[in-house]
Amino acid sequence: MRVLNYLELESELARSGIGTSTKQQRKALAGTSVDVVTSPWNGKTPLHALPSGAVGSGFFADFDLAHCNVIGPGSIAVARHAKRNDIPLVLHAHVTSEDFAESFRGSSIAARPLGRYLKWFYSQADLVLCPSEYTKSVLERYPVDAPIQPISNGVDAESLERFQSFRDEYRARYDLDGMVVFALGNVFERKGLTTFCRVAQQTEFDFVWFGTVDDGPHASSTVKRWTENPPDNVTFSGWVEDKRGAFAAGDVFCFPAKVENQGIVVLEAMACGKAVVLRDIPVFDEFFTHGVDCLKCETETEFRRALELLHRDPELRERLGENARETAAEHSLERVGEELVETYSKLV
Repeated sequence: MRVLNYLELESELARSGIGTSTKQQRKALAGTSVDVVTSPWNGKTPLHALPSGAVGSGFFADFDLAHCNVIGPGSIAVARHAKRNDIPLVLHAHVTSEDFAESFRGSSIAARPLGRYLKWFYSQADLVLCPSEYTKSVLERYPVDAPIQPISNGVDAESLERFQSFRDEYRARYDLDGMVVFALGNVFERKGLTTFCRVAQQTEFDFVWFGTVDDGPHASSTVKRWTENPPDNVTFSGWVEDKRGAFAAGDVFCFPAKVENQGIVVLEAMACGKAVVLRDIPVFDEFFTHGVDCLKCETETEFRRALELLHRDPELRERLGENARETAAEHSLERVGEELVETYSKLV
């Protein structure tokens, strides 16, 4: 079976959660019988495909099933080609209007029309994949007129191997000491930036957020306010070249996100055996259990108390981390690959 696994704007999205998920899909499929192609064009780009189309060789590459991960014009072209040629079409719902809000300047205003577009776009699919039952329920409310199937993004445990070896280097680089509270990923208000900083102000722990800080015209005013004048005990590292350094330097992963479709970074922290403190939102109820593999909080006071408890009780921190590692193992790429192959086989 020859499957197109397409990520439009791949280089621009390489550092995003969508980019990570797509990379993990391809890695999961590498150990299967599926032959994966990553470009839909008969050539590397639409421009390269033009000569082939002009001489009748076809503008599109050959594939038995199309799996698109983004919602742009290239993916629309693939969707139309698939429909015209009776090729099964899988659209992966990494984006919802709910998780687009509070990301960039103006994103909350754009979220409503985006929702109407997503309803139309995802409804073209023979099957919509999404990361969670929570996301499925969101899409059903639009409503999307296509079958919807949750499938975990998974976690690439191999990409985290030897993370401990980076601990001294990264703690020294960012002048971190004691129990370090950390987050990882693009700095957005949707991911709980304000809560992260306000909780830091109420403690004496070192807090560090590893990840890209947008400072262009599309950056939100909230992000600019906190990153340009952070609390004394908060560090914004900017992009780090190796995520293993972040997981090595930090001790407690604090992720007060307001909306998530799953949260690959949470699974990565768990795979590293870190104690995890999360906002109590529906999607996390689906995967994680308070007091077993994480602590869940609603208010800033609860976040502060959870961190203070983990500081006082290293054994609890270790126990939560060990249970978290077991939870992450349930989301192995081997399992993701098996589920993708089974899904594709039913459509072809």
